[in-house]
Amino acid sequence: MNTPPAAWTPQPWAEAYWPDRLLTDHLDEAAARHPDKVAVTGRNSMSGATTTLSWRQLRRRVDRIAAGLAALGVEPGAVVACQLPNWWEFVALHLACVRIGALTNPLMPIFRQRELRYMLAFAKARVLVVPRSFRGFDYPAMVDALRPELPELHHLLVVGGSGSDAFDKVLLERRWEDECDTAQLFAQRRPSPNAAVQLLYTSGTTGEPKGALHSSNTLLSILQQYARRLGLGGDDVILMASPMGHQAGFMYGLMMAPMLGAKLVLQDIWEPSEAARLIEDEGVTYTKGSTPFLADLADTPALERHDIGTLRTFVSSGAPIPRVLVARATHRLGARIVSAWGMTETGSVTTTVPGDADDRVFGTDGVALPGMEVRVVDGHDRPLPHGQEGRLQCRGIGNFLGYFMRPELSQPTADGWFDTGDLALMLEGGYIRITGRAKDILIRGGENVPVVEVENALYRHPAVREVAIVGMPDARLGERACAFVTLQPGHALDFATLVAFLEAQHMARQYFPERLELLEQMPRTASGKIQKYQLRELARALPPLG
Repeated sequence: MNTPPAAWTPQPWAEAYWPDRLLTDHLDEAAARHPDKVAVTGRNSMSGATTTLSWRQLRRRVDRIAAGLAALGVEPGAVVACQLPNWWEFVALHLACVRIGALTNPLMPIFRQRELRYMLAFAKARVLVVPRSFRGFDYPAMVDALRPELPELHHLLVVGGSGSDAFDKVLLERRWEDECDTAQLFAQRRPSPNAAVQLLYTSGTTGEPKGALHSSNTLLSILQQYARRLGLGGDDVILMASPMGHQAGFMYGLMMAPMLGAKLVLQDIWEPSEAARLIEDEGVTYTKGSTPFLADLADTPALERHDIGTLRTFVSSGAPIPRVLVARATHRLGARIVSAWGMTETGSVTTTVPGDADDRVFGTDGVALPGMEVRVVDGHDRPLPHGQEGRLQCRGIGNFLGYFMRPELSQPTADGWFDTGDLALMLEGGYIRITGRAKDILIRGGENVPVVEVENALYRHPAVREVAIVGMPDARLGERACAFVTLQPGHALDFATLVAFLEAQHMARQYFPERLELLEQMPRTASGKIQKYQLRELARALPPLG
């Protein structure tokens, strides 16, 4: 399990970008160079306690947790699952797993019995770490109900617990480092930089989770190029409110902070006014989040009360960013908005570049990072000319090792290209623009509807907070377009107004949605992406148009 499938060995030129290091190497360096510098700080919203750890303190806790896990029988290659919010324990747990060659399996806190029953059993997780309570939910009780179905799960550890399974009691109160030769233990357990260190389930926009495997090399090589492009370093302060159970929070918060030796500020429950306060109080310079995070922060009245002048960069990814939102956020936040595109399987592949002209910042999803390549192809994997829509493929340093126990689903082309499932246009200079998902394509009467373009147009309407367009079955045309919309507070919208708005923008009428459905909120994945497959189910249940 810890050996990358041969099919996923990168092209020889990509190996030159691999650092051949572990995240714990960066931890050790930070602790040696700046032992008393703040490494991580964050508030546990359930207990109300704020914990701040220096690099020296974090390293000590990591080593103790690693020795404790080894004493519990966690062997190299074993899976340690972690269903925690953005708390310091999550950071330390992953670093401890790297120390002893175990795989970290991050799980989103919103997952319940249905998801965990499959994910824990499929991964054969040996250890699971959960909160005692988060947002009013009893995690130990849920896991106890599942235990008969999880024979491989040997240990449940509870952060904030008080019993014999309490995380602190088992892994921290006992000085495990005094009971063994940790230097020898960690040297023996040190994994290869090409060994799998992360098992992360895809966010499931199609409803089918798959476990992507990443190594230290695939993760750290992308992070290095990403940080270099954005000019990030050890003096930066990273705010991470995106869940670390998702790749955005895991890579660009939990991992990037130790890699850079930068301070990590954790927010366990997203609240834009609290984010504004943290930016001011902690001197935050960088953050990353999906489109809703950007919209919320740009729109919060708390910006009038807090000075967020230290914030230089907000990277938005996870879903196409409405261009009107980029413009509004740039004005409101006074920060550089960077558009990025990536996947669980690859990390960030493309970003816009500091200093890009407005048309690239507002109108593209960026250009490939060094060490990565992207191309747009037709149905026979032949590259298409600029400006023609096709399937987006990528290859390079960050491509994952494959899907855990499902190699048949993760085969690239013979020359290493991975089919992303996205549709895109290739533009001048290697920039791309995501136009939709291959499975989201909407064909009305034999003509493709540019769904993302129509959505971006509707985002400009002052009443529209979010919009997602999906197909609904139609006997004559095959399918028609239904626009699902959530509204800005205090606004209203009807179908006639929607049509008049698109007409005023001179959009071709054949692209207009033919139904408007208003929702209180969009169905979302754990990472914030709108789940269009659920919207399609809603659309199929609607009465036919007259």
